Amino acid sequence: MDMYIAALIVVALLGGLLFTRYSASILFAIAAAVSLFTGLVAEDMVLSKVANEGLVTLVVLLLVAVGLERLPWLGLLSNSLLKGGLRWSLLRLSGVTMLFSALVNNTAVVATLASGLRRSKSPLPSQVLMPLSYAAILGGTLTLIGTSTNLIVSSFLEDASGQGMSFFALLPVALPAALAGVTVMVVTAHRLPAYQRGAVRSSDYLIEMEVEAGSSLIGRSVTENGLRDLGDLFLVEIVRGERLLTPVAPSQRILAGDKLIFSGDISKVSVLEGFDGLRSFAVEEGLLDRNLTEVVVMPTSTLVGQTIKGSAFRSRFDAAVLGVRRDGMRLSGRLGDIRLRAGDFLMLAAGPDFQQRINLRRNFLILDRDVQGAAPSLSVSIVITAALFGVVTLAALGWVSLLKGMAGLLALMLALDVCRVGELRRRFPFELWVVIASALVLAEALTQSGLIGALVSAIEPWLGSIPVWAALAAIYGLTLLMTELMTNNAAAALVFPLAYSLASALGVQPMAFVAAVALGASASFLTPFGYATNLMVQNLGGYSRADYVRYGLPVSAVYSAVVLYLLPQAYPLALG
Repeated sequence: MDMYIAALIVVALLGGLLFTRYSASILFAIAAAVSLFTGLVAEDMVLSKVANEGLVTLVVLLLVAVGLERLPWLGLLSNSLLKGGLRWSLLRLSGVTMLFSALVNNTAVVATLASGLRRSKSPLPSQVLMPLSYAAILGGTLTLIGTSTNLIVSSFLEDASGQGMSFFALLPVALPAALAGVTVMVVTAHRLPAYQRGAVRSSDYLIEMEVEAGSSLIGRSVTENGLRDLGDLFLVEIVRGERLLTPVAPSQRILAGDKLIFSGDISKVSVLEGFDGLRSFAVEEGLLDRNLTEVVVMPTSTLVGQTIKGSAFRSRFDAAVLGVRRDGMRLSGRLGDIRLRAGDFLMLAAGPDFQQRINLRRNFLILDRDVQGAAPSLSVSIVITAALFGVVTLAALGWVSLLKGMAGLLALMLALDVCRVGELRRRFPFELWVVIASALVLAEALTQSGLIGALVSAIEPWLGSIPVWAALAAIYGLTLLMTELMTNNAAAALVFPLAYSLASALGVQPMAFVAAVALGASASFLTPFGYATNLMVQNLGGYSRADYVRYGLPVSAVYSAVVLYLLPQAYPLALG
């Protein structure tokens, strides 16, 4: 019975990840809770997974990244990357991005560089932003701390064998594969789209204004009120109670309380303020007198999945949302009812306290204003950088555990005021912690229930006739497919138990299969959804999904070929 319950949990989890809007953290937490309440795992086992050393190490590393994001080195280099033609620019950009992504959070690297690259005149933003994301992905595979995916896999390995991955465990395969990927990116640069208007097409913004009681617009038609011909603004809908009037006829009369939905150049929104009784929240608060601030919703944002109205946006960020834009899609309805997604553009009318909100960087990539916080002084930056390389060196030599080294580095950052306790509290990676802890619990449930054993037993008659390299390729391919369909972290968490058990059934060392999961989970080059940085640059570069396939397919093919060729050579398969 336990085996059937476990199978049902896995099927429900996969269905939820693929076909619902619920976040991975919620779905994994439910799966773990069901496993506990049905007796598949014991309470003490759940507590041990929550305090897994690899998981604690991952959390500390992500908190260290909060301070590392403030170091000025990447920003100083960014101005000199785009010189000498497209291919040379891509080569320099990829090299610098890979180096930093091997040691710093990929999202922070892309966010830092993207703010400047989106304003590039030559090459165009659409010619450099997708390679930027791909280079960050490739660089993240080089070290244990380069991406949370590697740390997740290491946590699972430590849980299963008592020993996680070393700092450079993946380097023998990851480095040649990354260099091959960059080579393909440079050679196929002609396949990148050259969108002349860059990333931001203001005509895609949706803007909402409300007709107040007593307005002279009431009772008159759209044409009579002069709302038809506004140049850069176009009235596309009227929300009246629960009704949506679209398209808006020239003869349509305006009533009190109508929400008028415009599409157009949001910088011209002040034109609407000139109409009697036509107001937005930002107008009432006097925020339009300030400079408008454009942001992109980050994949790590707590706003993802919430409506603008339901998120208490104004109180949390001291800013009013004037407009929303999403990947060239035509949004509809009340602005406050739009459910936000990662990658959405928001145009904000910011209040005086906006820049002081310390949760900005987790939630937004700021495009038009420098609200990222002051970088530490040069002397402090040098000290922190030296300490980082010292910790990495000691951890790589095995003299100090990565957890102890990074905890010491975090303490040093706090002492030097590079980051503050309040900011660390707000940036705590709670969702990722829930995903990994729950996935570890679920993996234990699958093993204890006998489901993994049954699956291995079912294919055991064929194992003798299947070459090990074919099984290795199957694990890599399955991980790659799942990371493109859901997310890299979820893919790694789901495939690892099967990969480890399959290696045991084949009687081989598991490291090649472990590496196949880690490298396959990071190989998201075909869709914007599999990896956070791909989603970040989608709107910034104005990319369509077809653009990812066109440019990413050769990168994915070559990267995968190199990985599969080197895996059995880099990691001994024979036991002993």
